[in-house]
Parts: sequence; structure tokens; C-alpha cells
Amino acid sequence: MRGGERGIVFCTKDKPSHPFHLNTAWTYLCIISTQLSTFKMAMVSEFLGQLCLNVGANEPKHPTVVPATDFNPDTDAARIETAIKTKGVDEQTIIDILTKRTYSQRRDIAFAYERRAKKDLISALKGALSGSLEAVILGLMKSTSQYDASLIRGSIKGAGTDEETLIEVLCSRSNEELVDIKKVYKELFNKDLEKDVAGDTSGNFAKLLLALVETNRADPSAVVDYDKIDLDARALYEAGVKIKGTDVPTWISIMSERSVPHLQKVFQRYKSYSPYDMQESIAKEVKGDLQKSFLVLVECFENKQLYFAKRLNEAMKSKGAKEKIVTRIIVSRCEVDLKKICSEYKTSTGESLQKTILEHTKGDFQKVLLGLCGPEQ
Repeated sequence: MRGGERGIVFCTKDKPSHPFHLNTAWTYLCIISTQLSTFKMAMVSEFLGQLCLNVGANEPKHPTVVPATDFNPDTDAARIETAIKTKGVDEQTIIDILTKRTYSQRRDIAFAYERRAKKDLISALKGALSGSLEAVILGLMKSTSQYDASLIRGSIKGAGTDEETLIEVLCSRSNEELVDIKKVYKELFNKDLEKDVAGDTSGNFAKLLLALVETNRADPSAVVDYDKIDLDARALYEAGVKIKGTDVPTWISIMSERSVPHLQKVFQRYKSYSPYDMQESIAKEVKGDLQKSFLVLVECFENKQLYFAKRLNEAMKSKGAKEKIVTRIIVSRCEVDLKKICSEYKTSTGESLQKTILEHTKGDFQKVLLGLCGPEQ
């Protein structure tokens, strides 16, 4: 490159020099710089998008109940045996031990108790406890998947259906959790979950639940497919708000088969097509149990722990605390993500879950819930 009177001359090895004015050269440099910046930003955007997707690949656990250190099942079994035999029953000791042990450790305690007392621990606890405390403690003697399977079975057996429980469990559990639940359901009850759900529900509500139970949801991908995100967002809009009536099968297909990180981006993109967000669209387009199911799905796709925090707040602050709902959520999530639920609860309500439990529950039920939630963070 050499200087000239009228500007700058760019030279190459094989081609003759061509003069460019300074402002022309500056324009070219700006264009090149802009293209490089755009390329870099695209690379950064893609990288961040991949990070977001990878976060959802394996849902991280945030339990409040973790393995006890210096664990001795024989010592725990002896203490529980004494607590059960105590006149009036020493509920506090039972609570202190079983809320601070994981399911695996509780199972070891049960084996040790049976060796020691020559009787089944669960039967002994049933005989010693009652009411809400009994429901929580017996729930803790099951694994998370066993407990969920039992909740589903309880919601559909006998006359009538407990749709609220059925919706909460099937629409809030991850694909991996549902796979485990199906397997355990078969082991515990010698029945197929799909057949039981189909036999107790009907219409599009049944179709949605069965699509979830089929566990065909895609695994999260390391690559963000923006074209597919746009196609799905547009398909949801065109199947609902855009037309008269609702193409429910399209909604079911997308919401039961796409990965959670993908759907999170779809719902963001959806707002560029629809004047309503996804939850508002569901409220306008469908009714009844189908509406409730879609809403739980979307809430859990967006922030599962916030969904459970809201449910706990509603249950405890409603007229007459709904102990069944509180028990169901805290027992099923204490070894999964209850710590994060506690965090979301405080962020969304301005007070801790522990404080709400103190204000709206009492007695041994209060004590066992606080034991499972652990201290305020």
C-alpha cells in the first residue's frame, strides 16, 4: 500500500494498483467491519442458544431432603420402635428421623426395623399415626415414582375421577419421570397406565393425557432449530386464535412431542403471531379439563417450580387449607426440586414457604412439612 496525492492506493501481487479515495476506502472498511460484527453476533447468539438448550437436557435436582451423614439404619430403627411403643406415640422422633433421610435410607430403616421388631414398619406406622401426618409419613415410605404412580391410581380407581390430581401429576412430570411412573405403575398394580387413563377419561382430554403417557417427547438438542421454532409457533397460532374453533390435535402433537427448551422458544415466538400469549390463547380456545391440562403444561414448560409454588400458596391460603394438595406437592418434590420451589415461592409471594406453613397449618402436620422443607435459605 502506498500513499498518493489523491488518496490511498491498494496494491496486490498480481493485479495493478487501483486508486480509491479515502472516504470510499472507509466505506468498504465499515462494510467489512459490520459483516464481521454481524457474523460474530450470530455466533454468540447461536452459542447462547445452545447453552439454553443444554441446560434443559437433564433437569438439575434441587432437593431439600438429602442423604444423612453418619447414617445408621439400626439406630434409627431402634429409635422409631421406641417412639411407636411410647404411650401416646412419640410423633416428633418419627418426624425428625424420616424427614431427614432419603427414600433409599428410609428403605434401609424399614429392613432394619423388620429384622428387629419382626413386623413391617409401614404397618406399624399405619397403626401408630393418623390423619395428615400419617398421609405424609406413608408417602415418604415410597420412592418418588411409586408415590406418583399411587397418586394416579388413587385418582382413577373407584367411582368418579380426581381430575385435579391426574392433571397435576401427568402434566407436570418430565418425560423421564413419566417413563419411570409407567414402569412402576405396572409393577405395583399389574395394570397398564395407558389403559387405565383411557378407561377413565374421554374426548380431547383423554387424547392429551394419553399423548403425554406415550412419552414421545423429543430430547433437548444442542442445536437451536429456528425454522422449526417458527413453524411450530405459527402452527399453534393457525390451529387456534387465527381460526374459528380449535385444531386441538395440532396443539396436542406439538405440546406432547417437542422438547421443553424448544417449546420455551416456541412460546416466545408465538407472541409475534398472536395478540395473546400461549396461556391467554388456551383460556380463550378450550374449556374444562382440557383447558386446565394445557395450562398446567405451559406453566411447567415455562417455570415448573413457580407453578408448584403458586399451587402451594393457593392451597394454604384458601379457606380451610387444602392439606391433600400441600401433602402431594411437598412429598413428591422433596427429593426432586423442593429447594427451588421454596426459592420461587419467596420470590413470587414475598414471604418464605416455611412462614406460610407456620401461619396456615398446625400440629404434627405443620412439623412434618417444616421438616421436609428444611430451614429458610
